[in-house]
Amino acid sequence: MLSALAAKLQQSLSLLQKQDIQTASQALGVGAEWASSKVLLGDDCAAIPDGDGYLLLAAEGILPQFLETEPWFAGWSAVMVNVSDIYAMGGCPIAVVDTLWSQSSSSTNSIWDGMKAAAQAYNVPIVGGHTNCHSPYNALSVAILGRAKRLITSFNAQPGDLLLIATDFRGKSHPQYPFWDAATTADPIQLRENLAILPYLAETGLCDAGKDISNGGIIGTLLMLLETSGCGAVLNIDQVPCPKELALERWLMSFPSYGFLLSVRPDNASAVQSYFHQQSLVCEVVGEVQPTQQLVLRSALPFGNAKGERSSASLSGRESVVFWDLSQQTLTGFSKVGGEGEIPDFLKKSGI
Repeated sequence: MLSALAAKLQQSLSLLQKQDIQTASQALGVGAEWASSKVLLGDDCAAIPDGDGYLLLAAEGILPQFLETEPWFAGWSAVMVNVSDIYAMGGCPIAVVDTLWSQSSSSTNSIWDGMKAAAQAYNVPIVGGHTNCHSPYNALSVAILGRAKRLITSFNAQPGDLLLIATDFRGKSHPQYPFWDAATTADPIQLRENLAILPYLAETGLCDAGKDISNGGIIGTLLMLLETSGCGAVLNIDQVPCPKELALERWLMSFPSYGFLLSVRPDNASAVQSYFHQQSLVCEVVGEVQPTQQLVLRSALPFGNAKGERSSASLSGRESVVFWDLSQQTLTGFSKVGGEGEIPDFLKKSGI
């Protein structure tokens, strides 16, 4: 049943970890202190107005257990997730820097191999950072700089928008972590061409709102998008595209390596889909943004076996459940500011 699925998703560790971001929103005094700032807090990157566009700045840390058990893949992922953040906001990456703490120089070899492989695949140079090989533990974080002419921002989803999921099913599931790997064995040129769709959509005005699907999965990413935009949404679970190898429950909370959740004006939806379909990527309409602050999950189909295979059912059997009410419970603490949640003037001037 849909209610049982919702209950499991609400207790997902990856979703609960998103609430850790509240420590940042509280520490930074979200509200009047940053209402007039030229950098909105809570997006995939800090978008810093610069000339006729934006500098994009972001950083990601790697889970210690992931770094210990899969150092090469952790190094790759540290670069990959940052690259995804830049493209998700309609930008192109310029360079990355790393911060690496290790117990010995030899323990960094696989980490470096992974970072270099990803940097080459995505054509993003590693230009500096910080290294310490006399640490009592191993730790890795990577920061990235990029540039955008126009933004795709998580602050601009609007009631009436259609929600689209764009992803790549040409991959495989990680045996231990909720990760769909459609990147490490892909052709690098194809990887970059797939990502280039996002800045094209931004610069042509076809899409100005969205996020990359992070380790909170589709559900966590959608909640963050709604929170920053001050909106709600209906997510039609039956319409969420899912790899046949995975149960829907796992897919909803997975990081897909290539995955974007876009909030698109209805008149632009077909055009947006066409650009992803031209690259043999999946892009489907999965819901609609609402003026409330509730995320509602909806299904007309019963949930079947462990692989998420579902039998047919009539629309009369439609089931809905309020998954999260942002007016009652925040997720990250970052949200629109100022009365009705108007986008600041500096974003409006750039065509957002």
